[in-house]
Amino acid sequence: MKLDTTTAKNSFKYSWLLSRIWPYIKPYLFRIFLGFLVAIPLGLLDGVTAFALKPYMDYVIGGKILEFSLFNKQITITSLQMSFLLPVGVILFAMFQGVLRYLNGYLSTWTSQRITNDVKFDLFNRLIHMHPQFFDENSSGIIISRYMNDPQTASAGIIDQIKTITTSVFGALGLIAVMLYSSWKLAIIGVIVLCAAFIPVALIRKRIKEASNKNMVIGGNITTNINETYQGNKVMAAYELQDRQNKYFREQTWKSFNVNMSLYKRSGWMSPIMYTIASVGIATVLGVGTFLINSGEMTAGGFASFVTSLLLLYKPVKTLGNTLTNIQNLFVAMGRVFELFDLETEIKDCKNPATLTGVNNYIEFKNVDFEYIPEHPVLKNLNLKVSKNETLAVVGNSGGGKSTLVNLIPRFYDIKSGSLTIDGVDIRNLSIKSLRRNISMVFQDNFLYSGTIEENIMMGNPQATKEELQKAIESAHLQDMIAELPEGLNTLLGERGLTLSGGQRQRVAIARAMLRNAPIVILDEATSALDNESEAIVQKAMDNLMKDRTVFIIAHRLSTIKNANRIAVINEGELVELGTHEELMNIENGQYKALYEMQFKKQETLIV
Repeated sequence: MKLDTTTAKNSFKYSWLLSRIWPYIKPYLFRIFLGFLVAIPLGLLDGVTAFALKPYMDYVIGGKILEFSLFNKQITITSLQMSFLLPVGVILFAMFQGVLRYLNGYLSTWTSQRITNDVKFDLFNRLIHMHPQFFDENSSGIIISRYMNDPQTASAGIIDQIKTITTSVFGALGLIAVMLYSSWKLAIIGVIVLCAAFIPVALIRKRIKEASNKNMVIGGNITTNINETYQGNKVMAAYELQDRQNKYFREQTWKSFNVNMSLYKRSGWMSPIMYTIASVGIATVLGVGTFLINSGEMTAGGFASFVTSLLLLYKPVKTLGNTLTNIQNLFVAMGRVFELFDLETEIKDCKNPATLTGVNNYIEFKNVDFEYIPEHPVLKNLNLKVSKNETLAVVGNSGGGKSTLVNLIPRFYDIKSGSLTIDGVDIRNLSIKSLRRNISMVFQDNFLYSGTIEENIMMGNPQATKEELQKAIESAHLQDMIAELPEGLNTLLGERGLTLSGGQRQRVAIARAMLRNAPIVILDEATSALDNESEAIVQKAMDNLMKDRTVFIIAHRLSTIKNANRIAVINEGELVELGTHEELMNIENGQYKALYEMQFKKQETLIV
């Protein structure tokens, strides 16, 4: 599946989204519930200031005396006392609100981060088990965007946004209660204004979804551009590609700008409309309120309290509008996240797979057909049988299917038709873990992970002893190189091992393969990028790796071909010749003979 063709089609199916996110929310329900309990009074306390204005205006400014009965005791509060009590009360409420705000923020951040981590853990676990063709079809930028950025957007904000809604709703309810207490007639006007303000929010959902999806693709393209600039910096410098990279970066950045501005042109009118609606509401309240005061139905303090509540009400209403817009962005990201969860790797174990414990007799390709793209075959009706401990060199024209052939053995890809068996058992009936545990691979450009040399070698077999590690190092002819390094085995490698030379990286990879001690060895042009001196050392290491094992070599150099028991010539996806060096050289007008005389004979002359 190409990830940049996402549709996030379930983004606004709220029941579906809830059912998918629920397993991640459920473990933290107590803290979430506690956070909501804190959010309720936090919102309601917004009405305290507005409520305090009525007694302040009526009793402090108006000079009235407050008298009431409490527990059969008559209490009298003078205007002077009221002028002291009300400010102190407001300060105490503000302090209480600050404590609640801190608790609410802490609980929200904690739960959001935990949910985000859980989603990322599960997504990354699925990513690392995806089949290689998935990575062939999707750029690094799109994968990073979909697997890292979307989960952060989708899950990190969900609890926070819902709590913001809770606080805003109860803040609005508290202020509406003050408005009703002050004047139910004016409160009706205020509620109508509140409802009208939400109408624009419902009209931009589709625009948000489209813009979010477009920005996801653009963001992935930008990340890919940066990755390629970093990894291909030497090629960029050598071929003066700086202008090309810069042009692409600018184009994608401007595309993002245009998408965001297009969205703003369609949604930016929300705020002015909400302001207009609020202004109409306030103007109406001022007119009706003046009438109610003049008619004696409302005191000046009640009116001041009401107007303050209405003005304060705009904040939670605006917050609700912005939050609902953010939540719609969040839902789009969430829809994309759960699309990823629904992706299944095409390479997986069958039901009740067998366990491979080694090669006893042979590995056989029988009538194998394979294609990366439908109707574009790469291997065609290929038949090949390789005996235990035999070394087979695979040669042929570039793009003829050599690497594809060996990549089928560890099931990096699955054949379209035919069978690939080990001792008569189809590899699709073996567990993937046991199959790959029996294979060691050395590639042309071996990937070394950030970490120490020892850590990279031990990846071949994390349970290996120190003695086994040392034996692998000696077999790979690494001991002299390691001895020259100040930190020895603990030397930290740069990203992708670029602090080592090509030959050194190959020998580290060979030591890793040696430590795995697998019965099947695959060497995919392992010496093609090396100079003659480096190749000689690496070849000795490879000879040690190949002893008493079933070996497939994609051959590039003469030495590796002559050491093979047999040579398979693959051309345009077909096995055209098979035999020893001498047998193939005796075929008149044979493809191997032509290839040898054109390419390998030059190497032989240079070596002599």
